[in-house]
Amino acid sequence: MSMSKSKLPLILYGILFSCSFFTLPFTTNTRQTIHGSRSWIKSIGSSWNKREVSGRDGEYLLGIKRLRRLYCNVGIGFHIQILPNGKITGVHNENRYSLIEISPVERGVVSLFGVRSGLFIAMSERGKLYGSGHYDDECKFKELFLANNYNAYESAAYPGMYIGLSKTGKSKKGNRVTSTMTMTHFLPRTFNFHDQESES
Repeated sequence: MSMSKSKLPLILYGILFSCSFFTLPFTTNTRQTIHGSRSWIKSIGSSWNKREVSGRDGEYLLGIKRLRRLYCNVGIGFHIQILPNGKITGVHNENRYSLIEISPVERGVVSLFGVRSGLFIAMSERGKLYGSGHYDDECKFKELFLANNYNAYESAAYPGMYIGLSKTGKSKKGNRVTSTMTMTHFLPRTFNFHDQESES
């Protein structure tokens, strides 16, 4: 009896010590961890939204759009434009119809959307370029990065067909050009927002 009485205070002290050890620090650490995680996720999210797709790193981030003008150094030099009537041509001077929204839709595949006309660049099975009011497979293009820092855009629906402009700025049929021809090489030029006023 005397031994069990002497052990009782030690057992009670051990229980109290264990309870205080597991409750207070655990609660504090959990709150700190949750708060830290939220801050980390928030910072990652804000930096992710601001990230620009370079394309040269081989990564395509779904949902990140780029406003560009696609310049082709053929003839006197043309920017591809999408007119409201669905016609795809080249124009020497930048204008409201030459502003293109490039959106990754799959790895290595993009859509090209005319911001002003509201039409997608599309290519038919015969290689004809046209402006489409709705998005489908003919609006998908593989964005190929060339050694000369230009890009080529190959139809994803009809491999071997490329977007191209002639020396007079007319659109070429995709089955009559190749990726080695200058008329299929486009330089994505950054859009400056101060240009909006002059174009509106």
